[in-house]
Amino acid sequence: MKTVEIPKDGWAGLKQHWTGDAVSGFLVFLLALPLSLGIAKASEFPPAMGVLTAMVGGLFVSFFAGSRLTIKGPAAGLITICAGAVMEMGGGLEGWHFALGAILVAAFIQIFLGWLRFGSLSDFFPHSVVHGMLAAIGLIIFSKQIHILLGIDPATLKGKEPLELFQMIPDSIVHEDVRVTLIGMISLLIIFGLPLLKGKVVKKVPAPIVVLLVTIPLAWLMDFKHTEPAFDMVKIGDFWGDVGFNASFGMIGTFVFWKYVLMFLFVNSLESLLTVKAIDSLDPWKRISNPNKDLMAVGAGNALSAALGGLPMISEVARSSANISFGARTRWSNFFHGFFLLIAMLLFIPVIEMIPNTALAALLIAVGYRLASPNEFFKTYKIGSEQLVIFVVTIIVTVSTDLLIGVAAGILMKFVFHVLNGVPFRSLFKAHYELSDQGDEYLIKIKESALFSNLLGFKKVFSKLDLSKKIVVDFSDAHLLDHSFMEYLHHIEDECTHAGGAVVSVGFDRFKPFSNHPLAARKFSIDHQNRIEIKLSPRQLELRKFAESQEWQFYPQRVRASLKYKDFPISHGNKIPYEENILIQYSDMAKMEAADITLLEGARQAQQELSITIIQVSEIDALIPDFALEPEGLWSKLFESISGRDIDFDNHPKFSEKYYLRGVHEANVRLFFSEPLIRFLENREEMHIECHRNRLLFYKKRNLLEPDEILYTVKFAEDFVSLILQPQPNIVTQE
Repeated sequence: MKTVEIPKDGWAGLKQHWTGDAVSGFLVFLLALPLSLGIAKASEFPPAMGVLTAMVGGLFVSFFAGSRLTIKGPAAGLITICAGAVMEMGGGLEGWHFALGAILVAAFIQIFLGWLRFGSLSDFFPHSVVHGMLAAIGLIIFSKQIHILLGIDPATLKGKEPLELFQMIPDSIVHEDVRVTLIGMISLLIIFGLPLLKGKVVKKVPAPIVVLLVTIPLAWLMDFKHTEPAFDMVKIGDFWGDVGFNASFGMIGTFVFWKYVLMFLFVNSLESLLTVKAIDSLDPWKRISNPNKDLMAVGAGNALSAALGGLPMISEVARSSANISFGARTRWSNFFHGFFLLIAMLLFIPVIEMIPNTALAALLIAVGYRLASPNEFFKTYKIGSEQLVIFVVTIIVTVSTDLLIGVAAGILMKFVFHVLNGVPFRSLFKAHYELSDQGDEYLIKIKESALFSNLLGFKKVFSKLDLSKKIVVDFSDAHLLDHSFMEYLHHIEDECTHAGGAVVSVGFDRFKPFSNHPLAARKFSIDHQNRIEIKLSPRQLELRKFAESQEWQFYPQRVRASLKYKDFPISHGNKIPYEENILIQYSDMAKMEAADITLLEGARQAQQELSITIIQVSEIDALIPDFALEPEGLWSKLFESISGRDIDFDNHPKFSEKYYLRGVHEANVRLFFSEPLIRFLENREEMHIECHRNRLLFYKKRNLLEPDEILYTVKFAEDFVSLILQPQPNIVTQE
């Protein structure tokens, strides 16, 4: 079978994939322009400096970055730090210049830390603390932007703490500017309502660009420029005249200067490194980034951006996730995103100045909501109640004081839980283990506890191993395994499998997990039964009854599935970590499996979790080319350059109009889709069908199927396989 070719890097990658990367870069540019303006304005920087930051991130950093598909630019997670630095260093232009000095110093330290290979330090920070920090930032963003959305003068909000801003909300509602608020509410309706609409063409259009397409004409019709105060409209001014060396070091000898150097360095590096790791998991080609090289590149970008007047940049998660979903192949998509921003600032500043600030406030409120949504609390609770406590403590302390104290409080709370669970102080920072190389396999005996705070020691051990071998990890002498270690073990299992090896865990039956989450922390329990007691959900009870009636085997347990669906089109830009409720049946034709898979789209805060029922057919005695078939929509032609050319059949216009068909080996695909098969697909309900390495996937919709729908899809698959088992034209083996 044909192996998917990994896109080349550098100039060869540009020559090979410039069309797809240019399209993706343009779509990301549409997303980045309004967000960059809004983030800069909320950060007390001139709005256009947010665009300058993204331009530097694309046109400069893309050449040196250690990651291929991340988009570099300003991030909402740094708004509170940037705004705090400007205000505490004098406010206005003076505060901006001093804040740039702090960013520039932090950038040079960042480059040095990357050179010292500090990129792995992000593993030290517990996930619940990082997510709590981001959720707190989301609340802080909301506390200010809700007043901007209501048309309140930003000057009245300066110097106010987040809690004070929350207390002011009722008064701002009473004194709202109705016309400004109307446009703000329409913007929110678009942002939150657009994803609810059906149709793939709608889902492919970035909500921020729709906001601009609607609100700019509305503001023009309502004559905002002459009837509303100046603070209600975006003001760019003499952008190119302002670009120059703007950093000032006049406060370098003060505590406040170095406080913000530390905060910029900490949050910027941590956020960027975590995003790189998350985007690697979504890379369709599973390329591994170099975190140290990326940290140095981001540091260099921050230095240039700060010198010219821009904000600090990171590998931004929402834009990077969108970049993958738009079909980016190489780092050139980041370059093109910066290039189109440059064109916008050269030619379209008058249009940009027609954007109402209430629309940008709505975009930032949406960002804040995603960072601190109820779903973030629920996802954290599912991992374990102790994780929720750490998460909430981090939020409360951060909102009440500042970010560094909040993160420190969250880490301290994590240590408290570990000590209460019996972890000795000697294990808090040192990894205890025994490693033996037994030739064809390694044996690692974990001693005492494996925690976020000693994870670097365990990472050092695994980094020395040949991952193509079998690795036995023995937990018989361990006491506590926390969530951060479980996440890392999950990552190592994936890496080993990709390298041709395997990880075998021994002694897990001695541990009692803190929750039902597969990666929850777990503690040794002498009373814990050496078996897994399964409590079936109503769906599982229904599926078990269905399995018994249809003589299928039924396995309700959740199991790992990342490799089972690897390289199927459904996994491109997504991640399928688990499957459950597996139904299996063998027939004379093939092996049939139905399963509920977990599909993760996007990364981190931009991530969405879907549950989809799929039918997989394997062990088919026929040669099938790799292909993807899905119902055709208006979006298909637009995204052909990204997903692949639509293979049409002139003699079957009904089929060609109904389905979007693509495949690497077009000649084989055309031979495979015989006359009977095409007629069959023309006269049946629409179905998604994919083939990879002679295995077929069928799914009716991006949701769970009821038993009668599963039965229909299985019958559809059986009829499809029956047709392809009939004598076929010769299909050339793909090599």
